[in-house]
Amino acid sequence: MLKTLKKSAAALAIASLISAPAMAADLVINFDDPNPGPKEGFETAVKKFEAANPDINVIVNLTDREAHKTAIRNFLSAEAPDVTSWYPGNRMAPFVNAGQFEDISDLWESEGFHDSLASTKSAMTMDDKQWGVPYTYYQWGIYYRADIFAANDIEVPATWDELLAASAKLKEAGIAPFTIGTKFLWTAAGVFDYLNLRTNGYDVHNDLTAGKIKYSDPRIVDVFEKWKQLVEPGYFVENHATMSWQDALAPFVKGEAAMYVMGNFAVDAMRTAGLTDDQIDYFPFPEITPGVPRAEEAPTDAFFIPSKAKNKEDARKFLAFIAQPDVQTEWNATIGQLPINKNATVGDDKFIQKGFETVSTANGLAQFYDRDAPAEMAKAGMEGFQEFMIKPDRLDAILKRLDKVQDRVYK
Repeated sequence: MLKTLKKSAAALAIASLISAPAMAADLVINFDDPNPGPKEGFETAVKKFEAANPDINVIVNLTDREAHKTAIRNFLSAEAPDVTSWYPGNRMAPFVNAGQFEDISDLWESEGFHDSLASTKSAMTMDDKQWGVPYTYYQWGIYYRADIFAANDIEVPATWDELLAASAKLKEAGIAPFTIGTKFLWTAAGVFDYLNLRTNGYDVHNDLTAGKIKYSDPRIVDVFEKWKQLVEPGYFVENHATMSWQDALAPFVKGEAAMYVMGNFAVDAMRTAGLTDDQIDYFPFPEITPGVPRAEEAPTDAFFIPSKAKNKEDARKFLAFIAQPDVQTEWNATIGQLPINKNATVGDDKFIQKGFETVSTANGLAQFYDRDAPAEMAKAGMEGFQEFMIKPDRLDAILKRLDKVQDRVYK
């Protein structure tokens, strides 16, 4: 009797395994922005993905960006997640070169990303292969006081000479052409990047931040010579080294400065300070060298599949999902940024509309100097940029110093 019971129990166990629903597969995602808006946008997308894929159980590891930057070097080598957030361009290069990111060129091909995500293809490509899927970016450019331009009969400049002429006219009227706060250094990097992108182009920007050309290279020296044309006549506000980017809004709001080279995140602060959309507007940084294809500063966030991921099949499903137009539309509406899929919808905010037009038609997208360059190089470079803006006569010494740092950092 006991033997029969044992057989029956075994049969029941087998039957229960056959009839039980399949266990959901785990998909582990490391995400790097716990701030309210980005966290909400990400979590909403994850919930929609789970609803569309009930057989996949998403496990999220959420850390802040600085902690993520440190941790990624460890978890890619050890307990790799299935998906991780990271940055395109030169910031992904060390992990691509080390074989720690999965080649997903097949996904770009099968999902039509070469067309729908074309504006970021160059930033996601190394060795003619694609390594991640981007989900958001935002534009930089020149935000300006439209009312001050109108009062001084100044047209929006489209070329370097027109920008210099507008600056001279503003200076003569007692208005600082540009506000800037370089206390935390990165704002000066925005100016440097645009001068380099417009003077030399996207490839030179990438070669410099990748350590392939020197800061004393004649092409980079030319960038600083262009910068001198803004610095030496006093076209930037005084005492900018004592101001944060928020502090630098004050002269802009008061009408004491007319332009600001900045990212779109500043618009909310401008509006909060009391400026109306009739008073402020935006235009892309003007052309400097005729014929150089227009590249833009558009810091981009993306997702990658680590080479040591355990669930690469579902990871590919997630990357395909977050590239969908409706997903990117909702996600970016939540965080106030731009969707990358060209078929996504952007709101009627004029700055978002203009930003979308600017970046979606760009020839290349730079990830900003302190993202594209290694941390040590970026710190030294930005210190040099700020020093140059205060003491342009020190240029030769600054460039020699940056060359030495570069030799050490990239060896």
